[in-house]
Amino acid sequence: MAKPDNRADNVEHLQKSIDNTIENMEEAEQYLAEHADEISPQEKQDIETKNERREKSLDSFRHEIKDEANQQE
Repeated sequence: MAKPDNRADNVEHLQKSIDNTIENMEEAEQYLAEHADEISPQEKQDIETKNERREKSLDSFRHEIKDEANQQE
């Protein structure tokens, strides 16, 4: 038997994902700031590209939170 769809804590889970993504972005930026002269241009580009994807994910997470908040009203 399938479990009922319990969305009560979706906003909390989404917020944790946002927090983790921001933390990962900050760590990547700090790494670049400290080691930019030690890494290859390709590695630097890879990190910057990954942070761009993270930024898009943050936008999606925030949109999902708004949707969840509207559904709980």
